Amino acid sequence: MPAYKRILLKLSGEALMGDDAFGINRATIVRMVQEVAEVTRLGVQVAVVIGGGNIFRGVAGGSVGMDRATADYMGMLATVMNALALADAMDKAGLTARVMSAIGIDQVVEPYVRPKALQYLEEGKVVIFAAGTGNPFFTTDTAAALRGAEMGAEVVLKATKVDGVYTADPKLDASATRYSSISFDEAMAKNLQVMDATAFALCRDQNLPVKVFSIFKPGALRSVVLGNDEGTLVHV
Repeated sequence: MPAYKRILLKLSGEALMGDDAFGINRATIVRMVQEVAEVTRLGVQVAVVIGGGNIFRGVAGGSVGMDRATADYMGMLATVMNALALADAMDKAGLTARVMSAIGIDQVVEPYVRPKALQYLEEGKVVIFAAGTGNPFFTTDTAAALRGAEMGAEVVLKATKVDGVYTADPKLDASATRYSSISFDEAMAKNLQVMDATAFALCRDQNLPVKVFSIFKPGALRSVVLGNDEGTLVHV
């Protein structure tokens, strides 16, 4: 039995690169979609917030000295491109995906409308939220916290390259151990970089737990949804 009925999955743009320097690695996106499909087959409703680092990184050099708001809007457009690629891969895998954008690009994707997004989730469709919050100066982590709260998700699943939150960087410190669970306050006191401060505070205030796990570990998403000791649970 799944431990959650509705989840918000936060995917970084970098996760789509696989081993490539930037862009979208086809094999990686197909594998991720298979993981999501497994979870939907368990009857879990899935919403996704996607980042744009894999595309924006390719043009980041040109953003040096650029106005911050302009650079952020470029990043938002990158997330729309990723969302379209993800939705296409989902459709080919037999899932029904809907992309909703926080900024208006009506000819490409539909605008974010909360009741419509909730209806899609109830119908078993995967909803992919693109363009972050629609505002500069806010990260896609904050978008994940915001949409998670709006959708009534029971947990935000932050998919990363590491399989949880550690006492220290496991690449640098061999003695680093993984937290099975940790409170928001403890994570803040220890300055563990789980999410940016705005996203973290929003999740804590809304009593919305965050689960950090590795999207690169096969079966990890399913394991998390089933409530196994996978990754790190950050809670109130």
